[in-house]
Amino acid sequence: MKVLVPVKRVVDYNVKVRVKSDGSGVETSNVRMSMNPFDEIAVEAAVRLKESGAVTEIVAVSAGNAGCQDTLRTALAMGADRGMLIETETELQPLAVAKLLKAVCDMEQPRVVLCGKQATDDDANQTGQMLAALLDWPQATCASQIVLSSDTATVVREIDGGLETVEIDLPGVVTADLRLNEPRYVTLPNLMKAKKKPIDVILAATLEVDIAPRLATLWVAEPPARPAGVKLNNVAELVAHLRNAGVIA
Repeated sequence: MKVLVPVKRVVDYNVKVRVKSDGSGVETSNVRMSMNPFDEIAVEAAVRLKESGAVTEIVAVSAGNAGCQDTLRTALAMGADRGMLIETETELQPLAVAKLLKAVCDMEQPRVVLCGKQATDDDANQTGQMLAALLDWPQATCASQIVLSSDTATVVREIDGGLETVEIDLPGVVTADLRLNEPRYVTLPNLMKAKKKPIDVILAATLEVDIAPRLATLWVAEPPARPAGVKLNNVAELVAHLRNAGVIA
């Protein structure tokens, strides 16, 4: 069984995000970049499924500039078999990524597309669902547990009321939630081995997909700074402070 795992290159979660001086977006120059954490969880899930014998091949796919090859190398070091870069300098929004992934699925014919439920840069939580719609495949989102058989995927999802178990026919799309697993640490020897694994580079233009942005960013600004806290000595002072602030009558 072949599994396709899309991975996105984002600002590392340990980096303090800074807004550009002109307010046009987030500063990415000379900033540490890494794999989107939810995609890292998806790669780990695919590798564990391969280790259990349910999966035979893992293909990691990324879309963006040449720098995305570093993200693919990380996925290969974690256990993916080969990588594929859809190279473009165009700003990619969720629908554009879904269209590119559909073109890749048409070529690769995976049984499962396993991706992170959202990216930490835009928090859209849209690409997996859009891809399933374009492919006309069933989907199971926000998975906290995945069990694959030859024809179905059984997925446990966390919902407001507890846990929900769904079963979808394959081929299908599954998106990974935070509690699906804890990704393994990528060791230096595995990073060296990953350099020998193939990465196919495909120009986005050759896929004949309309990836033009449909949304425009008008302005980006940092949230206002939180005011300093106030230390109070007792409940009476707390009530008085809340009343003076207009929080309570």
